[in-house]
Amino acid sequence: MAESESLHFSIGVLGISGGSLLLLVNNYASSPAEALITNTALGVLLLIFAVLLAYSGVRRSQSHNVLFGSLCLTVSALWCGSGLVHILAGENVITNSRQLRNAMVPGLAAFTLALLVICIVAVLCHEVVLSFIALSICLACAHQIAGLADLAFGQAATAVCYLMVCVVGAYFGSGRLLSYITQRKIQLPGTFSKDSVKPTQSQEVNDIVVVGIIMNLLSASVLACPLLGVVPDLFSGHVPWLWTAGVFQLGVCVKSYRSMDTLAATFFGFTSILRFTEGYAALVVHFRNQMPYSPVPFPVVFSVLFSILALFNLQGGFVNTIYQLFFVAYCIAIAAEPQSFFQRGTQGVQAAIFVASAFVLFLTLYNMVSSNKIPTGAGLLKNLLSRSNRFVLQTNGKDLHAPYLGYSKYADAEVLGHGCSVLAAFSITASLSSGDPLAILILPWAVVSGGVLHLICGSVAFARGKTLESTTFILYGIMWTVWGLTRFGGLYGDVRGLHLAVGIISFMLFNVLVTVGALFLNKAWFIYSFTFQLILISFLLDAVGVLPYGYDIGVTIILGLVSFYMFLASIFNCTFKSPQMPFGDPFIKLSGFGGGKDSVPHLSARKSSSVQQIAEIMKNGGICGMPTDTVYVLVAACNRPQAVEKAYRVKKQAKERPMSLWISSIKQLEPVREQISPLLWDFMEAAWPSSISLVIARAPWMEFFGLGDSSKYIGTPQSIAIRNPDCTVATHLINAVGPIAVTSANPTGEADTTHHNQVYAKLGDKVDGVLCDGPSPENIASTVVDCTKIESGQIGFFRVGLIPKSQVLQIFEEIQKKHMRGEMNAAFEMDIADPHRYLNVSDKTSLSETETDSGVGHTTPTDSDSSSDLSQHDLQQEEDDSL
Repeated sequence: MAESESLHFSIGVLGISGGSLLLLVNNYASSPAEALITNTALGVLLLIFAVLLAYSGVRRSQSHNVLFGSLCLTVSALWCGSGLVHILAGENVITNSRQLRNAMVPGLAAFTLALLVICIVAVLCHEVVLSFIALSICLACAHQIAGLADLAFGQAATAVCYLMVCVVGAYFGSGRLLSYITQRKIQLPGTFSKDSVKPTQSQEVNDIVVVGIIMNLLSASVLACPLLGVVPDLFSGHVPWLWTAGVFQLGVCVKSYRSMDTLAATFFGFTSILRFTEGYAALVVHFRNQMPYSPVPFPVVFSVLFSILALFNLQGGFVNTIYQLFFVAYCIAIAAEPQSFFQRGTQGVQAAIFVASAFVLFLTLYNMVSSNKIPTGAGLLKNLLSRSNRFVLQTNGKDLHAPYLGYSKYADAEVLGHGCSVLAAFSITASLSSGDPLAILILPWAVVSGGVLHLICGSVAFARGKTLESTTFILYGIMWTVWGLTRFGGLYGDVRGLHLAVGIISFMLFNVLVTVGALFLNKAWFIYSFTFQLILISFLLDAVGVLPYGYDIGVTIILGLVSFYMFLASIFNCTFKSPQMPFGDPFIKLSGFGGGKDSVPHLSARKSSSVQQIAEIMKNGGICGMPTDTVYVLVAACNRPQAVEKAYRVKKQAKERPMSLWISSIKQLEPVREQISPLLWDFMEAAWPSSISLVIARAPWMEFFGLGDSSKYIGTPQSIAIRNPDCTVATHLINAVGPIAVTSANPTGEADTTHHNQVYAKLGDKVDGVLCDGPSPENIASTVVDCTKIESGQIGFFRVGLIPKSQVLQIFEEIQKKHMRGEMNAAFEMDIADPHRYLNVSDKTSLSETETDSGVGHTTPTDSDSSSDLSQHDLQQEEDDSL
C-alpha cells in the first residue's frame, strides 16, 4: 500500500511539474504579438495534464490524504477550465484578447483564493512541499490575471512562479518515483524526511467534499464578477468554467456515495444541475441571441428540496446547514427574476455564496487535516435528540448502507434519484406555446436532473444489487433525456405522427414490466412507476397531437408529489432509525427471499445475546449462517443428526463433497483423547486455533458427538476434516452448542458467500437464522493438511490456503522433535496398504488429488519432482472454504 501511494504521489507531483513546465515555456517564450504555442494546442495539452492530475487526486483521495488529493483535483479543474477557454479562443469562439481576458479572469480569481486556502491549511499542518506548490500556483494565477491587463508584466512573473513549481515538483516527484522503482533502496534527500503523504483523517470522513466546495466557489466567482464590474456580462467564454464545475461536482457526488455520505452526494448532485443550467443560459445568448427565460415552478421546487436537505444536514453541524441555505436563497432569486443569471439579484446571491464558500472551504479543510477542530455544531442535534425517545438517529456504521443482496462500496442513491424525479416532473409544467423553446430554461432542468443524474443513481443502485430500482432509474433517465431533447430541444418542432409514437410505446411496454415488478417491492414504488406510466401516456398523446388540455400538467404534478414523498421518506429513513416513514408492504408477497422482509432472524454477531439466540435455534435442530475467519458458512449442531442432514440437503451437497467437523477447543476432544495418537494430539494443539483444517483417519471416537446415522454426511468413509477456527464468534457459538458440522453457505457450484445478506439471498427460508458481521475478512480458503499417515512422519497438503505451507511444516517438524519415535494408537483403524500414496515431509514427491467442496478428497499416487504443495497441480475450480 505504501509503495502504491508513493507512485500516485509521484504521478500527481510530476503531473503538476509537467503542466507547470508547459506554462513556463509558453509564458516565457511568447511575445505580445505572437504566442509560442497556439491556443488550441495549449488547451489540449492542459486537458491531458488535467486528466492525469484528476486520476492522481482521486487515487490519493481513496487513501484519505485530503491535502494532496484536494491540491491535485483543484489544479486539475484549473487547467481543465483554462484549457477549454484556450480551445475556444483557438477556434475563434472567443475572438479577441479582451474577450479572452473576460473569460479567464473569473475562473483564475476563484482558483487563486482556493489555492491560497489550501496553502494556509498546509502551512498550519506543517506540509512544507504542498504549501509551497499551492502558493506558487496561486501566485501564478494572480500574475496571470495581471498579465491579461499588462502582458509584458504578467507573462514574466507567471513564468517565474511556474519555474518554482517545476523545480520543486520535479525533485520531489522524481524522488518518490525513484524510491518506488528501487523499492526504497534509493531515496533522494528530503523526499522522505517528513511523511507528507500520510493519511490525515479517518476513513469515515468524506474528504472529496472539499473539491465540491471549490467548484461552488468557481461558479459563484463567474456569476459575481459581472455584478462587481470585473467583466461586462455572462457570456459563452464562461461556459468552460461552469461546466467544469458541473462535471467535477458530478464526480464528487459519485465519490460521496463511495464514502457512504448520502447527504453530501445529494447536495452536490443538486448543485451540478445549477452549474450546467448556468452554462446553458450563456450558450443560449451566444447561439440564439436572446436572453433565456426561467419558468417559476422549477426553482421554487428546487428551493424546497434544498431547504429539506439543509434541515437534515443539521446532524453534520450548523455550518453545513447555513451554507446550504444560501442555495435556497439562490433558487428563490432565480424564481423571482425572469432572466435570472443575468440579473443583479441572482448575481448578488452568488457573491454571498462566494464569500460563504471560501469560509466553509477553510473550515472544512482545516477540520479534516488538523487534530485541533474548529467547532461547527456537529453532534449538537444528536445530543438534543438523545434526551427524547421519539427520534433515534441512525448510527453511521458500516452496515447502515449494507444492501439486501450483499456488500456494496456505495451508499443508497434513492434520495437523489427521487429528488431528481421531482425536479424533472415540475420542469415540464412550463408552457411552450410561443417563442423559441431553447430560450426557455426547461431543457437543462429536464435533461440534467431527469436524465444524467437518474443514470448515475441507476448505476449506483445497480452496484448495490438493486435490480428493479436500477432498471427504473436508468429507464426513466433515458426517457427524460430523449423527451427533453425532442420536445424541449426543438428537435421535432411541430411535427407529430405515429413514427414518434412508436418509440414512446416501446418505453411504455418496458415501464409495464417495471410496474409489475414494483408489485413485489412496495406500494410506494408501485405508485411511482404507475404514475410515470401516466406521464408516458401524456407524451404519447402529445406526439400524435391529441393531448387534452391540462392533462400533462395534472399528471406531472401528481408524479412530482409522489416523487416528493419518496424523496422525503428516503432522506428521513436514512437519517432516523425510528420512527420510519412508510413505503408500504408489497402488494404481492413471495415466500422466502423476495418476500419483502426477512422471515428468519438476522442478528448482529457482535452481541452475546445474538450468539446465544442462534445457539438456541441450533439446539432446537435449526441450521444457521455464521461468519468465520474466512467466508460465511452453514452450520448445524453435531448432536442434532436431523439438523446435520438438513444442512447437507440445503447445501445440495454432492456425495464427493462431505461436510467438515469444527470444534471450539481441543479440550472438546478430551473425552476421546486415548483414541488419538500423541503425535497427532500435539500437532493439533500446536496448529490450532487457526485457518488450518486437518484431515485425519476416521475412528470410533466420532460416535461420541452423537451424530448417529448423519455421520455419513461428515467426511468420507476413510477420513474426516476437523478444524478449530480462529474466530471469536465461531468459538462462542461452538462453546454453546458443542462441535458443529460445517459447509459453505452457498449451493454447490456457486460462488462463496462473503456477506451476511448473501446467506439469505442464496438459501432463503431454508436457513433458520443468520449471524451478521458484514463483509468477510478474508476470501482465501483455509489450508487443508492430510494427517492420515502422521504416525509414520508423513503429511500432505490437499490445499495451501491462508496459512502458508512452510508454516505448517515448521509446526510439524517442531512436534516431531518432541517425539523421537512415533507410537501407533490401537484405536485407529488405518489403511496402510498403499504407503506410496502419502507424502513424507522429506520426500520430493507430491500428491495429486480431487479437490472436494469441503477440501477433503481421495489421493492417488502420482510421481512428481515438485514439492508437496498440491496447489502446483490442476485442481477443480470449486472448493468449500468452510474448512
